[in-house]
Amino acid sequence: MIDINQELRTFEDEKFHDECGVVGVYEPGNKHNARSVYFGLHSLQHRGQESAGIAVNLGGKIQYYKEMGLVQEIFNDEIIERLQGDIAIGHVRYSTAGESHASNAMPLVVYHKGGALALAHNGNLVNARILREEMQDNGVIFQTSIDSEVIAALIAKHLKNSSIEEAITQTLQVVKGAYALVITSGNKLIGVRDPNGIRPLCIGKTAKGFVLSSESCIFSLLGAQMIRDVEPGEMVVIENNEIKSYTYAKGCRRASCAFEYVYFSRPDSDIDKRNVYTARNLCGKILAKEHPVEGDVVISVPDSGTVAAIGYAKESGIPYGEGFIKNRYVGRTFIQPDQRMRELSVKLKLNVLKENVAGKRVIMIDDSIVRGTTSAKIVKMLKDAGAKEVHVRVASPPVTDPCFFGIDTPDKSKLIAATHTIEEIRKGMGADSLGYISVEGMIEAIGLGRENVCTACFTGDYPMELPELGLRFED
Repeated sequence: MIDINQELRTFEDEKFHDECGVVGVYEPGNKHNARSVYFGLHSLQHRGQESAGIAVNLGGKIQYYKEMGLVQEIFNDEIIERLQGDIAIGHVRYSTAGESHASNAMPLVVYHKGGALALAHNGNLVNARILREEMQDNGVIFQTSIDSEVIAALIAKHLKNSSIEEAITQTLQVVKGAYALVITSGNKLIGVRDPNGIRPLCIGKTAKGFVLSSESCIFSLLGAQMIRDVEPGEMVVIENNEIKSYTYAKGCRRASCAFEYVYFSRPDSDIDKRNVYTARNLCGKILAKEHPVEGDVVISVPDSGTVAAIGYAKESGIPYGEGFIKNRYVGRTFIQPDQRMRELSVKLKLNVLKENVAGKRVIMIDDSIVRGTTSAKIVKMLKDAGAKEVHVRVASPPVTDPCFFGIDTPDKSKLIAATHTIEEIRKGMGADSLGYISVEGMIEAIGLGRENVCTACFTGDYPMELPELGLRFED
């Protein structure tokens, strides 16, 4: 008997995975902030489902608990009650193949000469291997395989002769890549966003303190009001119930991740002053203008394609309907895998509503297509259910290049749009027609301007140098 969770994750594996979500809560005098972080992590569970952890800080002393699994599987009242601190940070993680074990779960806790610090990180360093090898040559020992430990080790090194703010600033002059960091040390909660603003991080205000989060969707749950996003190249330090702002990098191109708007973030989140639902809905409307087709019903691949499908239906005048019922309770299993199980993997997640598609010309909206294998199975399911025609429309451009900034992507050879024409993709999935929104249309929907959005996975236009690959780009 072996764990075949990977086999049953076929539907999710068609999508990119954002590797992390981070939360920090600061409320002086409240020792139960771990509970707030727990609920915040629940709201960010979509950003990572393989491990989770919480670290609390009480008077500079740090406790933590982290494990593999979903937030509700890991924590209970007894554990939460033990984690007492007026500062708390939390993390949910999706790990890449070969890295899915408890030692890589976060937050990371590092003990140094002056005390301890806890760090949670969303993103990816593009020079992590180089830095790690340099540090190992100098005798530094690493206990995980994640690049976040490189950041933590560098901060600890600089803390020998510097304040925590100075140590972080010195570290950020060396590391390169995308990152949103939430750190606690001493009596401080600290948030950092990378110089390009690729990974999101925002600030909320509660009656008694402050909240840092990857997404603003958690604020209403925690009784917080959105203040603003952390700016690219900014470090915010929360101490004595006040926020101080430090700019550690200037002059870099702002490059908010397009996929946050297309897929990753919850629709009720605001990122860089732009509502995700609004952007996703407008993607659907623009897609309808760019790729109109006659049909009887517009359906979505749930749940991430739903908002765009609603926009497509409104713009086209074709009614929106449910085409699939999604099974939300398929989790881990220890059933012995066989070929039949592999073939059923998509059907375990989705079931067609035959009454809504039989005999109809169906327009199916998906947020993205990465490998294309699952799309072919879904089109076949619709046709097997009696759909007269299936027209696939995609609310993001063709994915042609991998991401190196904190998104788990396959290599370029496994990205179907990098190796096939759109017509070849259409034939391969068995669709009657196929249309993707243009890069220009997606940028218009996001509403930040092309110069302020990272479109690397659609265009190969990376916003920074990639030293480990020997690739260099102008800012």
